[in-house]
Amino acid sequence: MAAKESSIHLQDLCRFRHNQIPTLLSQDSLEELDLQAKEFGFHESHLLRTSEIVTARWVGLKCRYGCANYNTSWCCPPAAPDFQSVRELLSEYDIALLLMSENCNKHFYRNSSEKRRVQIKQWKATLAFERRLFLKGYHKAFGLPAETCALCKECAYPKQCKFPNEKRPT
Repeated sequence: MAAKESSIHLQDLCRFRHNQIPTLLSQDSLEELDLQAKEFGFHESHLLRTSEIVTARWVGLKCRYGCANYNTSWCCPPAAPDFQSVRELLSEYDIALLLMSENCNKHFYRNSSEKRRVQIKQWKATLAFERRLFLKGYHKAFGLPAETCALCKECAYPKQCKFPNEKRPT
């Protein structure tokens, strides 16, 4: 129940911030982005100011000392950009589009093949949406998926990535 409450709080916070963001995008453009996000399977999209996105050193510690994927993937630390690099990258953007999706499979964490299937689907949807935005004139669009890459059953790291065009930090 707490996770659901947190999710609702995040959605409310995003809606509040969305209404507070002065942007060069018209209301029609915002609605079009939301519709396009839904075409790719995302349930909601929210604009955020990149200046409000927190990057911190402790995030890397959570990866290093709490995640089995640390040092096993091109998309995770230490191969992924550190917090300072991410902060510098975000400073080159004014707004970010947070894409939200839902997973209604109660066995998601018990069935690794189903989890991987969903991860790959969401990964590919993020990259396809990034591509769509690029073609629509948002040339700085860059998708950052929420979970570690699952394109390969076993990542080739530290050898060359098998999907370099689809590789994104998480």
